[in-house]
Amino acid sequence: MTDEQERRERQLVERVVASFDGTPDPRLRQLTQALTRHLHAFAREVRLTEAEWQQAIGFLTAVGHITDDRRQELILLSDVFGLSMQTITINNAAYRNATEATVVGPFFVADAPLVPLGGDISGGAPGQPCWVEGTVTDTDGRPVPEARIEVWEADDDGFYDVQYGDDRVAARGRLVAGPDGSFRFWAITPTPYPIPHDGPVGLLLERTGRSPMRASHLHFLVEAAGLRTLVTHIFVRGDALLDSDSVFGVRDSLVRDFEPQPAGTPTPDGRDLGDRAWSRVRFDIVLAPR
Repeated sequence: MTDEQERRERQLVERVVASFDGTPDPRLRQLTQALTRHLHAFAREVRLTEAEWQQAIGFLTAVGHITDDRRQELILLSDVFGLSMQTITINNAAYRNATEATVVGPFFVADAPLVPLGGDISGGAPGQPCWVEGTVTDTDGRPVPEARIEVWEADDDGFYDVQYGDDRVAARGRLVAGPDGSFRFWAITPTPYPIPHDGPVGLLLERTGRSPMRASHLHFLVEAAGLRTLVTHIFVRGDALLDSDSVFGVRDSLVRDFEPQPAGTPTPDGRDLGDRAWSRVRFDIVLAPR
């Protein structure tokens, strides 16, 4: 690159950055100017062609068009670039023994049905029954009574309820921890599944030789007064996808033993599962101060 070319490119960056100097909100000014520097640095580093720029615009347009109130392709795009997990990491600073956070994913739905302790969130979703239990405490080990817990997961066919389009509500629920911070419920044993890959993000993964598969997991969102809200998963120990999760969501501290129970093994609550095998897992949740 000639000195003259370098001067022209650098001057353009400086002019665009300076155009945001008058932004009244200092945080917005910081964000827009930093974004400008990084976008221009990317284009200059890879020597972006006009044809590639047009392709990128077309790709982002397609991402927007496929996004609706049931499918968030923009979150999916952020997920596969690891930006979602990086944002989670930045905003959930390590604090003593607090449970690590991970991505919320595109399939959380507010106002899931309230399920009593010991109840079943499966709602008829296909899958092997799984008994989940644990306690919610703070980082000093004190129980957090009446913590609000949201749980959701994909079914055995690899789909969340909202992906079916028939308004079913399954494999999700809300619970309230007991006075001692304990919780327990029936779910289904998590299994691997692909993120939606029939759209532009799926095409990107295919073109780059990446798998759309997610490691088996169960989602949690936990809230309590005065404590940091936690969004996390637990993962199945032994899952072959733990090291290649498509959205980089796996944390070693969140891998748990889902212990298989042969058919006929007595259940913790006396539920009769007939000739069905089942599993059980314990997940003790520790919330950081707000």
